[in-house]
Amino acid sequence: MGTPDFAVASLAALKENGHQIVGVVTVPDKPAGRGKKLQMSAVKKYALEHDLFLLTPLKLKDPEFLDTMASLKADVQVVVAFRMLPEVVWNMPKWGTFNLHASLLPQYRGAAPINHAIINGETVTGVTTFFLDHQIDTGKIIDQKRCQIEEEDTAGDLHDKLMVQGAQLVLETVDKLEKGEIEAQPQNSFLNQLELKHAPKIFKEDGLVDWNRPSDLVYNQIRGLSPYPAAWTWLQEKSGAKFSMKIYSAKKTSFPSKDQPGSIQVDAEGHLLVHCSDYCLEILELQLQGKKRMKTQDFLRGFSISIGMRFSRV
Repeated sequence: MGTPDFAVASLAALKENGHQIVGVVTVPDKPAGRGKKLQMSAVKKYALEHDLFLLTPLKLKDPEFLDTMASLKADVQVVVAFRMLPEVVWNMPKWGTFNLHASLLPQYRGAAPINHAIINGETVTGVTTFFLDHQIDTGKIIDQKRCQIEEEDTAGDLHDKLMVQGAQLVLETVDKLEKGEIEAQPQNSFLNQLELKHAPKIFKEDGLVDWNRPSDLVYNQIRGLSPYPAAWTWLQEKSGAKFSMKIYSAKKTSFPSKDQPGSIQVDAEGHLLVHCSDYCLEILELQLQGKKRMKTQDFLRGFSISIGMRFSRV
């Protein structure tokens, strides 16, 4: 059961290593893009390409769907980036239903663990398989793999690392289930008196940059939201006119801030610098409202930064 590319990696790992996929469950096609054309999920595309039995239920408690699921007689259900399941579904297989989560549970429960780990400046995260129960992301932990977060990793970079690690962990978890080698542990036993950090869904306002904060925190926010949904700011002219701007990539500098936070300048080498509360950040990749995403050097060839222009929150 899954939806995006992150889930396809696990499905492919199971299929390519000889496990029998009796069924694939994903979301119905949804309108996407400017033309609002119906678009299938990455999991559906993979299932069709490999002639796997496919279900795309609107409602997970639909009697017809439940009857079909029961008829499959699955030993185990594997959930990767899908949706909350009712108990009647997750309690169906004899070995239960387990989920792959992109964090070291119990840390970063929620919809956006990859983003929040980077935003919070973590240097280590990982993937966890755990059995589903009544509360989201709280079931007994089966197994985990750790993953380093490098200084320059974006959410996109970390997504790709964890997608590969997660697929391997799913494969190992199914193999252990088959051999009866699972000893799942309650999440409380993993706490070690650490403060729990959460990973709620990210909304547009979460991406609005506060340049009054230290450059380290702003840098982590930018890379933690890149490439999607992207950190953003207002580019404000001296006249008061303003345009929204997404920022996809930045670089720390050793230049102390000597101007108001949000002030911007282009130095002698053509670098676009923005002042934070302590140091300047160099903006490397951006997208001005109504324009394409581009490298800053290409942007500056066709856009002049004038005196008094600045980044702002309002």
